[in-house]
Amino acid sequence: MDEVRVISDPLEARLLPPEPGGAVRVALAVPTSGTLGMMAPAVLNCARLAVAELNTAGGLLGRPMELVLLDAGRPPADVAEDLADLARSGAIAAVVGTHTSDVRVAAVSALRGRVPYVFTPPYEGGERSPGVYLLGETPASQVRPAMDWLVRHRRARRWALIGNDYVWPRMLHHAATAYLRAAQARVVAARYVPFGALDPQALLDLIARRRADAVLVTLVGSDLAAFNRAYAGSGLRAPRLCAALEENGLLAAGGDDTGELYATMGYFGAVATDAGLAFVERYTHRYGWQAPVLNGHAEACYDGVRLLAALASRAGGLHPAAMDAAADGTTITGGRGRLTVRGRHVDPPVYLARADGLDFDVLHAFGDRGKLDASGR
Repeated sequence: MDEVRVISDPLEARLLPPEPGGAVRVALAVPTSGTLGMMAPAVLNCARLAVAELNTAGGLLGRPMELVLLDAGRPPADVAEDLADLARSGAIAAVVGTHTSDVRVAAVSALRGRVPYVFTPPYEGGERSPGVYLLGETPASQVRPAMDWLVRHRRARRWALIGNDYVWPRMLHHAATAYLRAAQARVVAARYVPFGALDPQALLDLIARRRADAVLVTLVGSDLAAFNRAYAGSGLRAPRLCAALEENGLLAAGGDDTGELYATMGYFGAVATDAGLAFVERYTHRYGWQAPVLNGHAEACYDGVRLLAALASRAGGLHPAAMDAAADGTTITGGRGRLTVRGRHVDPPVYLARADGLDFDVLHAFGDRGKLDASGR
């Protein structure tokens, strides 16, 4: 495949805008620093893979695509200001974002619908801003069925909710409280932790003191890895359900052999669907067996780049209003299989997996999107 141009300095992108009729530049907003910085290598690889495939097939609207890398691990206002400056100057024609929801909220406000914005990770739901397209799992599809499964199969009735202190964990915990009430379970403890300020022992003490028999974990990045590492060595054995844990985070935690660490995501490399196997083959062919491990955040970024191109093709351009009008019914196929846009959202498959050392064992597919039955086969 041809090499993909990635501009890593936003100032360069502003000072040297693309020639009229030349390459289409897309901002790739992904954390390269901070709590979520460890996700960047695999995410960038998947974005480059998507661009390489598109460019080989004729590009975006018949023009080659280039990426402008923006560090979304910084304060949300700083990220939003940079994206708005790039859009106003004509240095970018669109944004694909794989980052936290607090950054998304700030970016949507700053961009004001000037350019289309594809947001790829799991999120709290409810985003309806024009020109914003969402690929991620929402609480009703991602967390509710997994919690119900643990209530039924593990008799988990007393839950602790542990997350970082921003919009996604807070909104997800609000939804989870209602889901548990409906399942005749309840929340016995809740705590929010600022990014990078994790004190695992205080959280472990809280879980033990409140006699929680299950933990919903909405920590992210290095905070999630540190908590899971501490929990595995603590002697506590209540099952943990993580809503942002993927292969990269499991490796960062040193794996887990407790048999009690669960994750719910729209993609795991261990899901042996035709689409998933084909995606792994293309990624490995391009980057080799020693490449950063594939994971749900990275695969979703691949889908995000592909979705942007599909939306633009269907609308005949990159104007957000035209894309909004034409969006419903747009389809793409990536590692998660076939995804179709409805109301500027897609409905991805959702799986429940359990950590087994450094790998995941996929137990269950929720809804009608997967091919696993209730016993995991």
